[in-house]
Amino acid sequence: MEQNKIVVKFKNKTVAKGTTSDFFPNKAKFHLTGDDGKTTEISVEQLKAIFFVKDLQGNKDRKDNYADEIASAGRKMKVHFTDGETIVGYTLGYSPERQGFFLTPADTKGNNERIFVVKSATKKVEFIQK
Repeated sequence: MEQNKIVVKFKNKTVAKGTTSDFFPNKAKFHLTGDDGKTTEISVEQLKAIFFVKDLQGNKDRKDNYADEIASAGRKMKVHFTDGETIVGYTLGYSPERQGFFLTPADTKGNNERIFVVKSATKKVEFIQK
């Protein structure tokens, strides 16, 4: 199975990095394998979001720029998390009844390729009119 590089941010503000091959948006749990080779079972409901990344190092000093327009990526939306962070991106499958949804960040030069937003970690989700 394909290994996805991910950074998981928990609601308690802790962060874990590694790879997964068994995350599915409709499942309650998945496994994260860290750099040390240790595999941990993760409950999606404990998370704020799962960031599918280009590389695990990233650049914490980089400022996100959400001005990019992405054709055929879905509807543009702004996600306000309960911890105060806001992310802008595009979604093809937002449904308030599901545990979460995928967002393609409107910053194509950033490290995040896509983000799985956990609905219970959001304060407000709003669509942006072009």
